[in-house]
Amino acid sequence: MIDRRTFLAGTGAVLLATPLGVEAQQAAKVWRIGVLSPLPSTWAGFPALLRQNLRELGYVEGLNLAIEWRTAEGKTDRFGDLAAELVRLKVDLIVAIVPGATLAARKATASIPIVMVNTPDPVQLGLVVSLGRPGGNVTGTTTLSADLCGKQLELLKEAVPRAVRIAVLWNPDNPWHPLALKGAEAAARSLALQLQILEARRLEEFDRAFEAMTRKRAGAVLILADPLTVFHRIRLTELAAKRRLPAMYGTRTYVEAGGLMSYWANEADLYRRVGSYVDRILKGAKPADLPVEQPTKFDLIINLRTAKALGLTIPPSLVGRADEVLQ
Repeated sequence: MIDRRTFLAGTGAVLLATPLGVEAQQAAKVWRIGVLSPLPSTWAGFPALLRQNLRELGYVEGLNLAIEWRTAEGKTDRFGDLAAELVRLKVDLIVAIVPGATLAARKATASIPIVMVNTPDPVQLGLVVSLGRPGGNVTGTTTLSADLCGKQLELLKEAVPRAVRIAVLWNPDNPWHPLALKGAEAAARSLALQLQILEARRLEEFDRAFEAMTRKRAGAVLILADPLTVFHRIRLTELAAKRRLPAMYGTRTYVEAGGLMSYWANEADLYRRVGSYVDRILKGAKPADLPVEQPTKFDLIINLRTAKALGLTIPPSLVGRADEVLQ
């Protein structure tokens, strides 16, 4: 039998312990991550994929996760101010979606971990010491742009075998485009192609570039992936249609906007890897010790509706190799 004194003492201990337990739950760590992106958080592509993968790993917005999304709206010169803002907010980690974002984040902080996405050739860009041992506060995935652009050019030539001159639209403000051009030029030599290199730093320069393609009778155009072109992808696909130019793009979002073809690392796989980096770092891993991962799966997507509108017949062998065909 429990006497009155023992009962009251036990009851007091329970009453004291209960609020502390509730308070501990309420005070559970809420991780705050920053995202530097060329597109807004409402975009249906990578924001949804990133959130989905983080949820699968147990990170739920409003519960134990807060995302500070900062978008440059296609203007790479905004990344510096946006990165500085995230540093002032003292986020636990920064996810940088494109090369300009990664470089801006690295310039803004040497201590906050940075997970890069879609950032090609990080060694040549000076972001990591090596892929196996990054050695600083940056790690993540690389899309190997120089090789990738060569493959894009090869696929475009296969789709338009009569093309002798192919235009390449690039942005001099994009830090990896000079490297990508070298890859395209090397591929052009092996494919016996002439390249017409055209630059565009602003939306207003798109029309002039496409006029130049028409004047020089380019048979097709390769659009290098860039925050500017992805933000204004609908305008680009409209111009390509107007000039009847078959075009190769980067990520699938261009094809969904009416572009002819895209070839890029599988985005679902990319953001699964990003989620894994975020999870490991928040659990204590150091970016310096996490090897940079290279993509293992690439997607070729072809829009046959656009091909038909251009009067272009894509070779059946190429259609058969496509990972996705939009009818």
